[in-house]
Amino acid sequence: MAGRYFIVDAYTSRPFAGNPAGVCILGHPVTEAWMQDVAREMNLSETAFLSRKETGWDIRWFTPHVEVNLCGHATCAAAHVLVQEGEEEAGREILFFSRGGLLMAAAEPSTPGEKGNRSTGSVRLTFPALPATPAPIPDGLEKAIGAPVEDFCISSTDWLVRTGGAMLVEAADPDMAAIAALPPRGIILTGAADGGRYDIVSRFFAPKIGIPEDPVTGSAHCVLGPYWQHLTGRNRFHAFQASRRGGELVVEIVGGREDGAENRVILTGDAITVMKGELA
Repeated sequence: MAGRYFIVDAYTSRPFAGNPAGVCILGHPVTEAWMQDVAREMNLSETAFLSRKETGWDIRWFTPHVEVNLCGHATCAAAHVLVQEGEEEAGREILFFSRGGLLMAAAEPSTPGEKGNRSTGSVRLTFPALPATPAPIPDGLEKAIGAPVEDFCISSTDWLVRTGGAMLVEAADPDMAAIAALPPRGIILTGAADGGRYDIVSRFFAPKIGIPEDPVTGSAHCVLGPYWQHLTGRNRFHAFQASRRGGELVVEIVGGREDGAENRVILTGDAITVMKGELA
């Protein structure tokens, strides 16, 4: 058996919402090409591949097109699976060794969910903060993103665009071909929430790596957290990603560096398994 395979909806407490991720617990060493083939076969925005180490797990993430250095929702899904399958103890810290650095996670015990489904109460991820630097607005960006641009910043992986609020974020009509022609991995569109239970709203577009619009993006919130902390002085936000599926998480920034270097972002959200089986 090549490995056990799971599909998990991350950053939601109900099935068929949030962001679906593949999780594969490998039974033996495999090639990079094989992992890419599996990710292409499953055709989810990311599939996480896990290999046990003495002190934790090696984790790699593949989109249907490329390997990526950091993925929040698939790591959330991976932690959920490891606890639900009895590979790790509920509430205990899980170490993931990745190309993006050392990541830490903890998943709460499984509880009965909607219509008898099983869901972890929450998964808590500790990721590196990814501060964004203000920059001049590039020509054509507003037309490409399909929304007015109030602020523009560049992070190590993505561009961040702030527009006038949640309604403009949700109404944005991006030109995917134009976005794919731009330099970054993807574009984070964000705005302040219009009241209610959320503080910030966002969407994420990454057609260059085969993800026109990602349902919920953990790594984007590693940029959003420090950005909104700088704007508001707060270090904790209830965030909603306004994709068609929708998803929510709590974002907390820890660390005292004003420039954001060496700070960490804690992402907390639910996850639920919708499918599991074996890879032949």
